[in-house]
Amino acid sequence: MAEITKQPSNGNVATDSEDPFTGREFRYRRTDFKRVQELIYDRAGISLNDGKAQMVYSRVARRLRTLSLDNFELYLDFLNDADHPEWEHFINALTTNLTDFFREPHHFPILAEHALRVTRRPIHIWSAASATGEEPYSIAMTLCEAFNTLSPPVRILASDLDTGVLEKARAGIYGTERVANLAPERLRQFFLKGKGKREGSVMVRPEVRALVEYRQLNLRTTNWNVDGPFDAIFCRNVLIYFDKHTQYQVLKQLANRLTANGALFAGHSENLLHAADLFQPCGKTVYRLTQTAHPRGMA
Repeated sequence: MAEITKQPSNGNVATDSEDPFTGREFRYRRTDFKRVQELIYDRAGISLNDGKAQMVYSRVARRLRTLSLDNFELYLDFLNDADHPEWEHFINALTTNLTDFFREPHHFPILAEHALRVTRRPIHIWSAASATGEEPYSIAMTLCEAFNTLSPPVRILASDLDTGVLEKARAGIYGTERVANLAPERLRQFFLKGKGKREGSVMVRPEVRALVEYRQLNLRTTNWNVDGPFDAIFCRNVLIYFDKHTQYQVLKQLANRLTANGALFAGHSENLLHAADLFQPCGKTVYRLTQTAHPRGMA
């Protein structure tokens, strides 16, 4: 899933010394910002604090220019229709996808060891906030290395709310700066170097891309088009943008999609204490189901 960029807040509406509601190209009122907060929460479960007013203006103003509108009220009126195509642009505008290959690297050796212990085949893994694909491809590369083949017995589902980043993820094309920190051996084994018009970029090898299926999913909803069970789920640095009630509902659905011995990988800034009836920590922000949780499948 896409992440909302964190910005420092002093507790006021603005994040800087200027009032975000005055002296603007487009009319932008406190009531407009309040509507944005309510709309993005109701639709995606994302809680925007008052310090995000400036960020909201800068992101959504781009859509006003595209649509030749002169104020936020007219724009937000489009969203009164739950099926309006502008909803996709609205959500995409308010999300920023912060990700890297092998982000939080301590998780990947744990994943490799876990996968080698799973007896059923193929192994099913879900990246529940895949952004532009770096996480699911890191999972795929880890398992290629663990099984010493470009066709390991694994199926990876990758989902995100943002349709734009899913398109980029499926393509698997990245600027060379995005892979600058990868070991040379991994670059040689898992990427193809761009030539001609693609010079300055790399592409994930077709064999690795074939291991990953991408799908749009809103974690906020209850009708997930994801069945499972999964042997491992990565849901990292997403829950922090939901309130506690929404977090618990998401975690409950994740628990229902894990195998009995499955592993949930959370972000470094997340803790699951409020879901202690569902998950127990195993160290390094990896969690297992509690005995009282009821998984749908068995490892």
